[in-house]
Amino acid sequence: MALGRPPLPGGRLPTAVQLSAASRASVSREGWYATTTLLGRVVLRGLEVRRDWHDEHHLPLSGPVLLASNHASFPDFVFVGEAGLSRGRRIRFLCRHDMWEVPVVGTAMRSMRHVPVDREAPAAAYLAARRLLAEGEPVCVFPEAGVSHSYTIRALMPGVAALARESGVPVVPVAVWGHQRLWPLRRHLDERAGLSLHRGVRVDVAFGEPFTVAPDADLVQVTHDLGQRMTHLLEGLQTMPHHTPRPGERARWHPAHLGGTAPTPVEAEPLDLVPRTAVRPTWGPCASDVSTVRE
Repeated sequence: MALGRPPLPGGRLPTAVQLSAASRASVSREGWYATTTLLGRVVLRGLEVRRDWHDEHHLPLSGPVLLASNHASFPDFVFVGEAGLSRGRRIRFLCRHDMWEVPVVGTAMRSMRHVPVDREAPAAAYLAARRLLAEGEPVCVFPEAGVSHSYTIRALMPGVAALARESGVPVVPVAVWGHQRLWPLRRHLDERAGLSLHRGVRVDVAFGEPFTVAPDADLVQVTHDLGQRMTHLLEGLQTMPHHTPRPGERARWHPAHLGGTAPTPVEAEPLDLVPRTAVRPTWGPCASDVSTVRE
């Protein structure tokens, strides 16, 4: 007799149709996760993308955890998610709500239990993330609330600090780097935006040491601390030899303060759309010169 399925009266085993709707839904969701991940790996293999994870032991093997990652290009979640799978964790991401409006993509996002974020009404995403954490899920937030066109950690939303303070779950800072060369974005106003996938890039994902937030902690101060931690992780990847521009190279894919020609945080302001509730940076280059409000 198979284990895990109690027999029906008469000794018969339950059929798939007789399994609970919740169980079937769970199997279906994880099937979507596995299938989508497999397709992603096939695409990355075709593009000859090399991936490396660093200090992934900081991601717990079980239990709720809140990850806070930088956002330098659209495929961030692909690599953070794959790094999570190396620890047996299926990470649930908070992403732009308009992705749910794309055929097939929206179905996949819902099935994988990712969370849509509407910046005009973010409370629903906060509550959904809180429910996932209560269920013991790993949840990843991009607290910059948009792509950083300077490749530095820009102003951060206080949602990570609020979730961690309310739930008591540990926060794990995350940095991903190299993927901005796979899918370059517009870095200057005179550039034309578009999709152009590049082959043979190397992508690194680093996990920082977990920390918890006290019930009486100040959210702004916690967010400043998170910004410092994320900056330390990100610059650790950006200064790796294989990510460092060659002498004289015009590297728009690398931050200006580390030898690249990407816009500085001040120059990136016309491209950045920073929500009004974001916390002004006290971390990274030119922190005191960057405006908090650009929306």
